[in-house]
Amino acid sequence: MQGIFHLRDVIDVEILQEIQDKFAEATGFAAVTVDYQGKPVTNYSNFSTFCKLIRLNNRCRELCEQSDAHGGLEAARTGNPSIYRCHTGLVDFAVPIIVQGQFLGSIMAGQVLVEESKLLTLDNIVKTVAGWEQNQEILDAYNEIPVIPFDKIIAGAEMMFLVSNYIVEKGIINIVQQELHNKNIKLMEEMKARIELEKALKDSELKTLQSQINPHFLFNALNTIGRLALIEKADRTQETVFLLAEMLRYTLKKVSQMVSLEDEVLHIERYLKIQSIRFGSRIKFNINIPDDAKDIRIPFMTLQPFIENAINHGLETKESGGTIKVDGIVSETDVIIHIYDDGIGISPNKLALIMKDKNSSFSGKNTTGIGISNVHQRLIHYYGPDYGVCIESQLNEGTKVQLRIPRQ
Repeated sequence: MQGIFHLRDVIDVEILQEIQDKFAEATGFAAVTVDYQGKPVTNYSNFSTFCKLIRLNNRCRELCEQSDAHGGLEAARTGNPSIYRCHTGLVDFAVPIIVQGQFLGSIMAGQVLVEESKLLTLDNIVKTVAGWEQNQEILDAYNEIPVIPFDKIIAGAEMMFLVSNYIVEKGIINIVQQELHNKNIKLMEEMKARIELEKALKDSELKTLQSQINPHFLFNALNTIGRLALIEKADRTQETVFLLAEMLRYTLKKVSQMVSLEDEVLHIERYLKIQSIRFGSRIKFNINIPDDAKDIRIPFMTLQPFIENAINHGLETKESGGTIKVDGIVSETDVIIHIYDDGIGISPNKLALIMKDKNSSFSGKNTTGIGISNVHQRLIHYYGPDYGVCIESQLNEGTKVQLRIPRQ
């Protein structure tokens, strides 16, 4: 339990006020609870007319607060109730409120007189005299203060000591329970996020593994098609088959691995070349990654979902097509990858759904199966909360994706 600096952090002041009022009513003592500086935390209970009058004077009120503060500190020093005389000679007692060694305040009570023999045994906490005796109204109020047996004062002090300890213990229990509750909520949220991330990773692995059915047959078939295309002098067909074979080889071999940025860029370049063959001049692309960023290790299939979605949901539906640009910027600590497209853009509501849904793409069409938010969560998982994906988009203008990765 940390960060407790004020009495209100531990004690329910409303409950304390009720207890204090009942105590004052039952015993005839005046009572108030003060902080470690002697300043009241509760309202005064059963305050004598004398004390009310004398506190109307600023200097006298300061001396009253000093008396309360010194009495409370003495109680804190001993760990037990402290019975003393205030600066006017009235008898008060202070019950310390201490939490884990930290003195937070006191329950102050008294404003009474005792028989002269007992009064002389008590020290004045604050010895300053403020000249209040010259005020007849205050002096008359002083003379009305009752004389109480000293044993009754001791009993009242011990009673409030027990009560204050109970209130403090109850307050500590409430604080500890609240801290445990907050920690449990935080732990559950972290566990939920971890479970969701692991599930998303397993789902993406499963989808990739499902494509591994008889890969040797698949590669042999593609090689056969490529050789036939070469024999038939179908150069573009041969190129397309070669690019597709390399993409499949990369996908089947790299699942669940960290890969170099260079490998990821080669993979999306092959994908873009195939799409350029498919769409002709409607799809253009430009990739510019600095050489000193190519060895950076990133999670497998980090870039492809954004490229694929840029084409399927940004450029394909745009009659004039468009351009995809992939740029890299290297700083002292990070590598920032920008993926731009000048397609149809994304609405704010749709963009919010994309980032919320860990398995979402821009629409229901077939994609890699790795959602945009999935990539974001994986980057956070591997590198921490300072890294991940940021997407900006304007309808009919295009979309900009930024991926921030640490420079290892």
